[in-house]
Amino acid sequence: MSGKAILITGCSSGIGRHAAHALNDRGWRVFASCRKRADCDRLIREGLESPRIDYADAESIASGLAQTLEATGGRLDALFNNGAYGMPGACEDIPTDAFRELFEANFFGWHELTRQVIPIMRKQGRGRIVQNSSVLGFVAKKMRAPYNASKHALEGYTDTLRLELRGSGIHTALIEPGPIRTDIRIKSRPHYERWVKGRPSVWADFYREVLEPRLYADNPPPDRGELQCDAVTEKLIHALESPRPRPRYYVTWPTRAAGILKRVLSTRALDLVLGRD
Repeated sequence: MSGKAILITGCSSGIGRHAAHALNDRGWRVFASCRKRADCDRLIREGLESPRIDYADAESIASGLAQTLEATGGRLDALFNNGAYGMPGACEDIPTDAFRELFEANFFGWHELTRQVIPIMRKQGRGRIVQNSSVLGFVAKKMRAPYNASKHALEGYTDTLRLELRGSGIHTALIEPGPIRTDIRIKSRPHYERWVKGRPSVWADFYREVLEPRLYADNPPPDRGELQCDAVTEKLIHALESPRPRPRYYVTWPTRAAGILKRVLSTRALDLVLGRD
């Protein structure tokens, strides 16, 4: 893959950072973007190129992509949309502005970057657009409504994109990881504290006794079926390098199980399975 260029978002830690280093080792020219300049500088010291892209900042999307294209002479072979965050809490407790803010980072910014990349790939006659979704993109878990909703939106968006790009030489793929060991719980804490924690709620006991012990655990036990970030990178490599990439990639057994259960169970039966704490 020597010389092929990929732009990856959300590379400060977790899935994005692992993918950036792994693809760099495989010979890709990796542009590993982060939301914060300090994280970009750290990745540069680690040997990667790192433009700053914050999905909630349209100017940074345009400038980060422009920086990437200037370095490659206007070419971009692949885009891996990855950066996102969660916000725990019950639907009735999360203000609409909190939903809007999360969608800006988890969905609208992805669309803005993708729509700027597509003309470049159309001109080349080829490209790969890979979206890091979630098992929560096709099933739901309680206390995760903003994240669930943003990933469901991403799934519908990417399915539409795949239909529209047919015959263009641009392939799209969804990666649906399930439980992966990342810092997503840690990074969701400030959003929970800003919008939900400490406010009057019928869910107050649940937050205190169930949600917060998990959210604030220093070293939480692995979730059932949890894997490390390399499991996602393995699927990403196939989506990028296979002559015929799959439309969807399940990563963990909980994702595969959820896919089967959604097909064979009624909605009420699936609710009984997914509604457990």
